[in-house]
Amino acid sequence: MNDKPRSPPPDRARAAAAPDEPGGAGPAAAPPPGSPKANPLFEIVVTIIVPAIVLMQASSPERLGTNWALVLALAFPVGWGLWEGLTRRKLSWLALLGVASTLLTGGIGLLKLDPQWLAVKEAAVPGLIGLAVLGSNWTRWPLIRILVFNPALFDVERIDRALAERRNKVPFELRLRTGTLLLAGTFGFSSVMNYVLARWIVTSPGGTEAFNQELGRLTLLSYPFIAIPSMVMMMALMWWLARSARQLTGLELSAMLRGH
Repeated sequence: MNDKPRSPPPDRARAAAAPDEPGGAGPAAAPPPGSPKANPLFEIVVTIIVPAIVLMQASSPERLGTNWALVLALAFPVGWGLWEGLTRRKLSWLALLGVASTLLTGGIGLLKLDPQWLAVKEAAVPGLIGLAVLGSNWTRWPLIRILVFNPALFDVERIDRALAERRNKVPFELRLRTGTLLLAGTFGFSSVMNYVLARWIVTSPGGTEAFNQELGRLTLLSYPFIAIPSMVMMMALMWWLARSARQLTGLELSAMLRGH
């Protein structure tokens, strides 16, 4: 439902700080000064709780019916992703992928497809991102520099200067390569769990009231089963990366973070 790919399930719309696209020359600059900060609690309400309530409570023929309830429920994460991208003055490729994933969910329901396609779609988005992250480990620009170690979070220039002064650029690059493998693993976890959860919960064909209700339950359960564990893994990865940078640069964490 909430279709923003990240290590937490991509089918949950969450706008990330605008990183550069894969294959670009380098990571993007930090968000423009004065950009409104997202409220995580409000985002959860808009992209998870409200759509789930709409699907589970308004899909009966006496209310909105299956199609209109599905359209209304999906409008919340799509609208949130587009609004957040516009307010940040840049719609990132992650946000666009999340919107596309949400629309695919709607297509599966409106076209009354077999529920196995929902499970395939749920697994495919984080799975493809994980494969892209893994493949980038053998390029000049591993995607961890875009998704984790980027100028939106870290003062990359200061860290690079400190690494050069201590002649530790090569050891740090090796840490980044290891971190890329770990990052790919978080997307792999999300992909497998998305598929298992979708196959377990959504068993009714698309276009039915039962399908909408099951999709609502999937949306709610994906947060504790997938999103929270994925966020914990991502935080652990960031802590490990920051600890490695501290050992190799001699800088305190506060000096490495953006804005300090």
